[in-house]
Amino acid sequence: MDTLTKEKRSWNMSRIKGKNTRPELIVRSLLHRAGFRFRIHRKDLPGKPDIVLPKHNTVIFVHGCFWHRHKDCKFAYAPKSRLSFWNEKFTGTLERDRRHIEQLNEMGWRVEVIWECEMNDKNKLTERILKMFSPENADQSF
Repeated sequence: MDTLTKEKRSWNMSRIKGKNTRPELIVRSLLHRAGFRFRIHRKDLPGKPDIVLPKHNTVIFVHGCFWHRHKDCKFAYAPKSRLSFWNEKFTGTLERDRRHIEQLNEMGWRVEVIWECEMNDKNKLTERILKMFSPENADQSF
């Protein structure tokens, strides 16, 4: 059973953004400080990737752990009410993510996913970002 009224839950859900989220802004800031230049939310690519680095032929999705079901993450908890609704919603999201990644790979893009929970340690996240673009990883698809 939901502890919030229908109106309060609706208001909370309406505040959840799809673009320019705090995790996205953090990743973009780290990339920019590291000297990378990029485009955001390119509508001509499947899934409108959060960050597109054309020079490196790489796209980055910054996923929320709850919405995109980050495996073994404490933020990917299951809601306690309306289970069938949420299961259907999560299944649809995961299928869409899989399809977009597959399409991007077929188009020759390297796809990276950065999770919301990775924002907690900015040094580690910066290292991960720099490693993505190191010469030994240039030809790998993740």
